[in-house]
Amino acid sequence: MIRVFIADDHAIVRDGLTRILSEESGIIVAGEAGTGREAIRQLRKGEWDILLLDVSMPDIGGLEVLKRVLLDFPKKKVLILTQHEEGFLALRFLKAGAAGYLTKLEASEELVKAIHKVISGKRYVAAGVAEELLGEINTQSDGPEHNSLSDREYSVLCKIAKGTSLSTIAQELNITVSTVSTYRRRILTKMNLDSNSDLTRYALEKGILE
Repeated sequence: MIRVFIADDHAIVRDGLTRILSEESGIIVAGEAGTGREAIRQLRKGEWDILLLDVSMPDIGGLEVLKRVLLDFPKKKVLILTQHEEGFLALRFLKAGAAGYLTKLEASEELVKAIHKVISGKRYVAAGVAEELLGEINTQSDGPEHNSLSDREYSVLCKIAKGTSLSTIAQELNITVSTVSTYRRRILTKMNLDSNSDLTRYALEKGILE
């Protein structure tokens, strides 16, 4: 029996995924969470085999959740399930250890197949993402500025662009405000930007924010 945990901030999405999986023998939904923090808490105390994880979570972002989960459970599988099909996002999550990347538009047809493939030890990238991913790999050297950011810097960029205060970011990432400020300075320097409003404008233009 494959035990699936669903982490997505939209209840309607979690319900839809549960309905899809309930029709499959050999798969059960072992739990669900609407925030990154709650997902981590439940995963640490529950029994599960694969995590379906959204990119955009309201407190701790998907990338940070992925890294914390794999730190605690290096042999567990994480399948990213998101509305974003941009190649740079898929590449970043796969490099961080995700076993697969699937868009929500493709979930009804490909989710079960993706779960079985990932559980078998292989990686899965949906057809709708594969071409974007290949394009990103081929052009990464001259790709968008945020490709130069580390995973932690990218997480901070996303939070600042959403208007999250430095103190809240520090709390969510379990670091000091001073450290967040340091990340902010590095991000602005690497991306040749001057202010938080510039970061927000950039994130909107590049489709980083929903």
